[in-house]
Order: sequence, then structure tokens, then C-alpha cells
Amino acid sequence: MRAAPADGHCAASQFSRARILLIKPSSLGDIVHAMPVALAIKTAWPEAHLTWVVKRRWAELVERIEGVDRVWPVDETVCGWIQQARRLRKEGFDLAIDLQGLFRSGALAWFSGAPTRIGFANAREGSPWFYTKRVPVPLMEMHAVDRYLLVAQSLGLPLPSKPQFSFVFSDRDWELIGDLCARENFSLDRPWIAMNVSARWPTKRWALSSFAALLDRLYGEGLEPVVVIGSANDRSDVEQLRAITSSPFIDLTGRIPLGCLPALLSKAALLITNDSGPMHIAAAVGVCVVALFGPTSETRTGPYGADHHVLTKPVSCRPCMRRVCQHEPERECLRLITPPEVAEVVRRVWAAMPVSR
Repeated sequence: MRAAPADGHCAASQFSRARILLIKPSSLGDIVHAMPVALAIKTAWPEAHLTWVVKRRWAELVERIEGVDRVWPVDETVCGWIQQARRLRKEGFDLAIDLQGLFRSGALAWFSGAPTRIGFANAREGSPWFYTKRVPVPLMEMHAVDRYLLVAQSLGLPLPSKPQFSFVFSDRDWELIGDLCARENFSLDRPWIAMNVSARWPTKRWALSSFAALLDRLYGEGLEPVVVIGSANDRSDVEQLRAITSSPFIDLTGRIPLGCLPALLSKAALLITNDSGPMHIAAAVGVCVVALFGPTSETRTGPYGADHHVLTKPVSCRPCMRRVCQHEPERECLRLITPPEVAEVVRRVWAAMPVSR
């Protein structure tokens, strides 16, 4: 199969039965943002075969993304990537799509042997040198979902008016969730609030004391139960939360496999969260998100779609996109968001829910 011109437009029919490699190894939120690209490919080209390269820790989530024919896990080491490159080359890919835009992902696209390799013109670490087609990004301040869809558009794929996110849940997923909820004497069939108190960057984290004060307000007003979610790495945060709140909550931290998290969150009335991976999963399954944003840009990486609520404060340095705060007072952008403000938003969302829910 011949490569497309470096910056030309691909003929849509060229890849209708192609073997396609999608490279989006991380992070959790970015993987969710790429979901509409996978679905657009399979909707337009149902006979194409789509393989998604992802870091092993996120593989079980990608296994549930509609449109993905094969999940290709990679280990988070240079040696692991080199080994996978050799194996990928034997697969005979016709098209490689690099949505990660780093040297390692661009090189992997090249090593795959795919004659057509597509990525962003402004990708980092020299990765555009590995592409046969470079997709321009007209605006820096655009959401990651819309930016990724520029690649789908460059392939000549017809796009729906609204980007589509779709997970495929198995009976086993629901069985596991049901068993766990039964042990907690908790029903998914009544309205409940999900809460995520952690985030990968320390600068993204609203204070645990603020989450504790919010919990007390919610329970005081009968807005419960609250179910705290997170990975096993978030256990210490949740233990600190329990020590400083006077209100009970259901703790599922580290107990829900990542692959089952979309199914669980799809049953929530809303999610209260820092800027985090679970925030994007909740938005993808159509659940209202109340998000607390500090150093990051809600325009670029906020919960995608309408009817979400993002709370921010106009501090001069935000969005700084820093993992270490250099502002005085530290993390003022998040500290200025108060529990009463968040409780008021939750109250409005709760009141607007259908009675039958």
C-alpha cells in the first residue's frame, strides 16, 4: 500500500479494509479522549482491523472501548517498547495513527512498518519526523477530543455532529459490581453521588479538609449516599479523609477494577472530582461532572460535553499547567473554591434529576 503525501489528504477508501495501528498509550484521561477516533474509524470502515497500543496498566479499559479489535499492551520501559516494535512490524499494518505525539510513539509508528503514518504537525520531541502525514492544529485552546478528531477528519472520515463515546460492558462486569455493592449494602438503583478525592498531580488536588467539609454538608442535607472511588494508590488519601470527616461514606477505593469503573460510574447521579481520569470516564458515560480545576485548562481537558460544572477561580497564574506550584499562597486557585460553593452546585444537580431515577 503506497504512503500518502506528507501533508496531503488521504483517500477514505484507501483504508476501508486496512490493518490500522492506533498509538495512544497514556494517560487515562487522554485514552478516553481518543475514544471517538476509534469509533469513527470503525463506523466508517467496519471491515478495517483496529489495534490499539496502550500501557499495560490501562489495557483493561481499552478492552471495553467499542471499535477496538485488538488491545496491544506495552510495558513502561524502553526495552519493552523496543520488543513490541519488533512484534508490531510482523503484523503488516497499513496505517499507523500516533495520537501520543512523543519521540517514543512516533518511533513506534515508524518501526511498525506502516507505509502511512499520521500524527500532529506540532507534536513534541521530534515525533513529526516519523510521519508521512502531519495534521495541523489550528488552535492551542481547543479540547483534546476535538484535537484528536482532526486526525480522523484528515483521513476523510465522516464525523457525527457530536463525538461518540461508547464502552461495551460484559455480564461479568455487572456481576462483579453487583456483588461488591451488595457487600456494602448499597443499591445502584437509587440516586447516589460518586466522589474522587485524588489526582495524579499534587497541584490538581482540592484539599482533603475541603472534601471532608463538603461531605458533612451533603449528608446534613440528605444528599447521600456518597461513594468514594479511586485506585489502590489512593488509599492513603481516603484514610485521611475518613479521619477528618464526621460523615459516613461508602469506600470503594482500590476495590473496583479499572475496566469496571465506566459501568459503575454510569449508574451515578453525578461525580464530584478533581481534574482526573475518572472525571473523563464519567463524562464519557454521560454522567454529570462537578469538577474542581486549578492549574489545568478546562478548555483543553475539562469534562467533555454539555451539562457539566467546572469550578475555577481567577488567579492570575492559572492555568499554569505545573505539577509544582510556584504561587503564593500555594495552590490558591483551588483553595479559593469553597465547600459551600460546591455543595450549592451539587444541590442544583440533585434537584434537577428525574424523580424516576
